[in-house]
Amino acid sequence: MSAGGSEHRAGGSEGARSLLSSVRGHGDPAADTGWEGHPPRMGFFTDTSVCIGCKACEVACKEWNQVPEDGLLFTGMSFDNTQGLSADSWRHVAFIEQRKPIADSQANLGDFRWLMSSDVCKHCTDAACLDVCPTGALFRTEFGTVVVQADVCNGCGYCVPACPYGVIGKREDDGRVFKCTLCYDRIGVGMEPACAKACPTDSIQFGELAQLRERASERVQRLQEAGVLDARLYGDDTDDGVGGAGAFFLLLDEPEVYGLPPAPVATTRYLPAMWRGAAVAAGALLGAVAVSVAGRR
Repeated sequence: MSAGGSEHRAGGSEGARSLLSSVRGHGDPAADTGWEGHPPRMGFFTDTSVCIGCKACEVACKEWNQVPEDGLLFTGMSFDNTQGLSADSWRHVAFIEQRKPIADSQANLGDFRWLMSSDVCKHCTDAACLDVCPTGALFRTEFGTVVVQADVCNGCGYCVPACPYGVIGKREDDGRVFKCTLCYDRIGVGMEPACAKACPTDSIQFGELAQLRERASERVQRLQEAGVLDARLYGDDTDDGVGGAGAFFLLLDEPEVYGLPPAPVATTRYLPAMWRGAAVAAGALLGAVAVSVAGRR
């Protein structure tokens, strides 16, 4: 993975600086970082309305990517033993139990429902983790996804607080960071990611991002017409704080219910303006010093 990325990409920190200085919210992030003749941007659309909580995606992700087992512990949080995304959990299926009346035109279905959702790295258009990486361990692939090269990571951890979703984590044994790669090795040879391949209900859908967004909009419209008025998309808006996500979701409640930030913003979004402000302030200070020295003379 690292060899292919280093050979064709724009270069780790150089590519990050290019992305940071480019127009935020660009629909073609791979082009922004120097890829020529790249394929269409690929991504995930997760339709939580058909997720059954089987955790097949979690298992497939661990098996294919050889992600270490992170403890089959009883957490007391429903049937959720992984609790959240981490260096050793690249997919996390959330179980949310709600007391909410559910009924259709035929029968009363009670006042209890499950909300289930398979969370994953969002592969943001404006990826703050990529912006702050000093070694080039994080890079933008030709598919517009964001991947960590473990053999280049120095464990500095800058990317961990930079992620507005709290996706990236460090492993305790060596301090390096790991996260979902959107199965870069699989999609590079025409295969779909392991999690999407294993999903029995097509809750996780993989494909060209533009097509997925069209499909998701149609799905939301059908659900709302069927009376599911809470159905909404999360992460599909290219004008949001991260320029649109490469992995977005259909939710049946507010994002906070699923443990997702309601209005995520790339933590490096305002750095260029801050640097310009600092430069102006420094220039003004130097000018004032020069005037003072000249006055004394």
